Amino acid sequence: MPPLSIFIITRDEADRIARTIEAVCALSDDILVVDSGSTDGTQAIAESLGARVVFNPWPGYGPQKRFAEDLCRHDWLLNLDADEVVPADLATEIAELFSQGRPAADAYKLRIAEIFPGEPAPHRFAYALAPVRLYRKAKGRYSPSPVHDRVDLAPDARVARLKGTVHHYSVRSLGEQMDKLNGYSDAQADDLDRRNATLSVFRLVAEFPANFIKAYIGRRHALRGVYGFMTAMNYAFYRYLRVAKHWERRLQRRASAKPADGRDG
Repeated sequence: MPPLSIFIITRDEADRIARTIEAVCALSDDILVVDSGSTDGTQAIAESLGARVVFNPWPGYGPQKRFAEDLCRHDWLLNLDADEVVPADLATEIAELFSQGRPAADAYKLRIAEIFPGEPAPHRFAYALAPVRLYRKAKGRYSPSPVHDRVDLAPDARVARLKGTVHHYSVRSLGEQMDKLNGYSDAQADDLDRRNATLSVFRLVAEFPANFIKAYIGRRHALRGVYGFMTAMNYAFYRYLRVAKHWERRLQRRASAKPADGRDG
């Protein structure tokens, strides 16, 4: 097997963790699952498929992935989310990188395309991201930010891109998606507080329509039928909610700072 560790962070992923692990089990002798408190049996399923399972209370995205990096046994790392599946062609491409020894680059970008419920494969024109997911730990580490999910690379790191596409099954249902996005908006409002950042009140008005257009037109959800429209609406509301929570906190702090008689002092 390639000298590659694969790590996955989880919480309550019993319905989909198996296919994620099964798709890459031939690529690594070190598959690590870092779980933050699943109550649905995720841990047992992962262990039954040969993964090491470690518990760590949720500290945020970056810190959780850095915790996982530190436990990996190999210098080469592949990070997957529990709702992502590496198809056979991409698994072969990754294996071939190591077939002649160490890969030529230090880090590789992987195209990740979302698959909506009812779709058998990524839509031909699906919007996709291409972050670094396969990398040498000596040349890159996940950002310590609790909300920014990215690998920070050394200045001299050589970066390439693989041809295959990771299948991203991110939407169980619209309600579950909204619950997840609500949690993201809390974390992003917390991050704005930590950085003492201030968003303009104009964003309260502009955020929803601008982000609906971004998702429906810019990210081509318009080509995905009714589900594309509904997920674009969810995305737009999530982006608005992030700004609304930021402003709600500002107003609450402003109110608490006033004297009891209501004067500004």
